[in-house]
Amino acid sequence: MVQRLVDRRPQVRPEELVAALVPPPRFDAVRFAGYLPDPAEPSQSAAVTALSAFADRVNAGPARGGGSARRARSGRSGLFGRGVRGAWSGGAGRGAGTARPGVYLDGGFGVGKTHLLASLWHAVAGPKAYGTFVELTSLVGALGFAATARALGGMRLLAIDEFELDDPGDTVLMSTLLTRLADAGVALAATSNTQPEDLGAGRFAAADFLREIQGLAARFDVLRVDGADYRHRGLPAPPPPRADGEVAALAAAHDGASEDDFAALCAHLAGLHPSRYGALVDGVRLVALHGVTPVADQAVALRVVVLADRLYDRSIPVVASGVGLGELFGAELLAGPHRKKYQRAVSRLAALARDGAHLTTTA
Repeated sequence: MVQRLVDRRPQVRPEELVAALVPPPRFDAVRFAGYLPDPAEPSQSAAVTALSAFADRVNAGPARGGGSARRARSGRSGLFGRGVRGAWSGGAGRGAGTARPGVYLDGGFGVGKTHLLASLWHAVAGPKAYGTFVELTSLVGALGFAATARALGGMRLLAIDEFELDDPGDTVLMSTLLTRLADAGVALAATSNTQPEDLGAGRFAAADFLREIQGLAARFDVLRVDGADYRHRGLPAPPPPRADGEVAALAAAHDGASEDDFAALCAHLAGLHPSRYGALVDGVRLVALHGVTPVADQAVALRVVVLADRLYDRSIPVVASGVGLGELFGAELLAGPHRKKYQRAVSRLAALARDGAHLTTTA
């Protein structure tokens, strides 16, 4: 019998949130050697070199529990400094340029930032943690600030994917947490589609929190990664929407498929914290959606973005009826402050829809 996501209400215990701080299944086996830089984009090769050196520097530091030298290094001024290539190109020694405790990968969607971040995580000896920004803020909500700082304070590395500051509370929270962790000797790495100094811009009165944003940025060196979206490089256009009958037939033909009305699923997401979206789709092997329509409400759209990320993390194919996935977010949303999130979601969903089209021909 085909399952429905709207019938699922997963519960995630706090200790499970900590244990789950590892790269998602799609990135479990990635390594620097498997990253294929675009020859036309030298910043991609430079990113591999710089991150490899960063991993060496972290691994060369003292074992956790004896991090006094790393705490001393973390006190250097400046947050999102430039010139990261010069800082690391000479090697991982203490005298090789700046030694900020973090690296921040900035670039458009689809250039492989998550692949690079996960490769860095795999290259660093444990203990270590990897999570999205949403997962980390959810962890603080579940455990409390002090317990989260203790749980992460013993790590060699904390890797944060999809770093965003969407409200003042998150700004103060993450600034305080990451400052605490860096002072404790934890190396930091993050990816984002937004330059550090622009975090929060257009989302709230960022100028009122400039000190927090600047203080957070001073913990990182910025590494720019340029390029086109690799998910669609040289590939055919995403498949068109299917008929409702085809969607239902595909769901029935594949074990582990889910089948939902798009509007009902969006309403269901509103009752679940985004930290549960991964558990919502765990074990699902195909997501079938009926009646996809353009999303106009920003709150709904941001929930769809998180769901798209969790589907992509788990490589779950998607088949859908209704409008094309390229029409999922309207022009007003795409012109707003979260446009890069929406563009990333469309890119990822298109890749999953392409996987779904392959299933239709092989079922």
